[in-house]
Amino acid sequence: MNEILFFGLNNKPKLFKNEPNKITKPIQFKFENENENEKQIKQISSGNYSTIFLFENGKAIEYLNEYYLNDSNQNPEKIQIEENIQKVTVGSQNEAILTKEGNVFAKGKDINPNNSNEFINISSLIEDTNDRIIQDIVTGYTSIYLLTSNQNAYGIGSNQYSQLGVDSKTLKKIEKPILMMKNVSKIFSGNYSNRVFLLNSNQELFGCGYNEYGKFGLRESRRKDETIDKLTKIQNIPKGKIIDIQCGYDHSIMLIENENQNQNPKRKLYSCGFGEYNGLGKNGNTYEFTEIKSSLFEDDDNILEISCGYNHTLILTSKPKLIGFGNNFFHQLGTGNIKNQLVPIQIEFPELRFNEEISNYHISCCAYKSFLYYSPFLSPFSNLEEDLIKLFRRKEFCDISFKTENGEIIEAHKLILKYRLKQNQNEIEKLQEIISKKSIKESNQIFEMIYSNNSKINPKLYFEIKEIINSNEKIEETMKRIYLNENENEKDFIIERKEKQYKFPKLILIMRSELYRGMFLSVTNDTSNKVTDYSELSNKSFQIFEYWIYSNQIKEGIEITQEIINEIQIGIDYFQLNQTNPNLFDLLINKFNN
Repeated sequence: MNEILFFGLNNKPKLFKNEPNKITKPIQFKFENENENEKQIKQISSGNYSTIFLFENGKAIEYLNEYYLNDSNQNPEKIQIEENIQKVTVGSQNEAILTKEGNVFAKGKDINPNNSNEFINISSLIEDTNDRIIQDIVTGYTSIYLLTSNQNAYGIGSNQYSQLGVDSKTLKKIEKPILMMKNVSKIFSGNYSNRVFLLNSNQELFGCGYNEYGKFGLRESRRKDETIDKLTKIQNIPKGKIIDIQCGYDHSIMLIENENQNQNPKRKLYSCGFGEYNGLGKNGNTYEFTEIKSSLFEDDDNILEISCGYNHTLILTSKPKLIGFGNNFFHQLGTGNIKNQLVPIQIEFPELRFNEEISNYHISCCAYKSFLYYSPFLSPFSNLEEDLIKLFRRKEFCDISFKTENGEIIEAHKLILKYRLKQNQNEIEKLQEIISKKSIKESNQIFEMIYSNNSKINPKLYFEIKEIINSNEKIEETMKRIYLNENENEKDFIIERKEKQYKFPKLILIMRSELYRGMFLSVTNDTSNKVTDYSELSNKSFQIFEYWIYSNQIKEGIEITQEIINEIQIGIDYFQLNQTNPNLFDLLINKFNN
């Protein structure tokens, strides 16, 4: 079942007991326990502290660095957490685990100095009790970053280089999560990085931490500002959508998606920082993000994923190609020699066993080791269901409250509940009665099941709420019923087109459009009465667009023409419409060709 290729340093921890300490070319990794080889890998994360293999069933195996073991012959430790593990991340001196319920367990000397090998729940230490559901986790060299469901970024651990956004002269270490920034969409760091980048919903980039050799791409700072003591806006970044930023010890790699109306979006790589070990993919140091150019990045190829180690970088493309550059002393580039690579080179790897899309493969770099592994995205939810659950965890637009058995308040969206519950005025009261007898954890599960209609989250609880929800209705049908709803009071945003106005619930626009997600969730803009004037779409095209936003389907009865297809492409780009697979544009093309 598993497809894992490994190359590089085979110790600290030692993963192959019968292999040399340096594996020069990619070889197949096998677990000693054959049963583990039959389980589907979900994620691999590796740092100096440990290497963790996370399986799709939510269980994990940890190979702890020999330095942290009392007995060097100790077997890999299976991490036992009472809840399913959603994500793992390992830094140089710490590791963190995100559970499906949004809790974060972490360990390390800067997290739990009394026992660095004991997990503690760091999300429960956040002072704002309404901000303790964690959506994502990222580790730095000695710090851990949390992104909450309310889009707030927190940091904990070492602050030696001000990587937590606080002047290190006054605070060297932070023992409880500290709020770094609000309205954050993504956090970027690296397991050997003493810096962090934060991206807000308006695609504005901020950073703080160790800046020697211009690792933030701040052209004017160069080497004079060795640390950025507080979050600073990163100027002069390349145009386009930031997809990812990977941080090595001395270099930063940025993946940018450039919009092209005539073709699929093209992704390009940019780097900045220290070039001694050639981790930049080009000659010399660079103090601002500049493009990495190579004949390996062909026009009909695209970059899927990037990963950085201490001072090497791997790139996976759609061709498929595995590309790398940087330090190779420990064979972490898998070339068969120890020659550092100044510019990108292609890495040869064995033929993959699975005849699958290369997008199901992923790369993961440690300091001096590298992985290429097969991990298909296996979500129990549709795209709409996932978006609904994300919205449930956001508090800005919640407008109905429920009290749990311990008196804790859990909030939800009345509009969504109205159409997910049966059309009976007493159903809200029945739901409140059920919630009043449940813990906050069980209440969260109940709402996730109502929003997604997925009984697998907790079959026992689902049985209790089955009588009050539309258990046979797909989420697309619920969205269509919202679309057909005549209650104008629930449509609280106007899109003006030519002489006609269209009303939408803000909730729906947030869920389906990145443009409006950024607009409504911005902490700086007042959008309560904002009207969008957008006249490029014809009536037919706008009807298609409107129907798709709610239902993920093409409206019947409209003849598809080349003119409509061209307009829809412009509309998708303008509204930054969240696409599914197959997406709206592809379905329109197919319908037009048929």
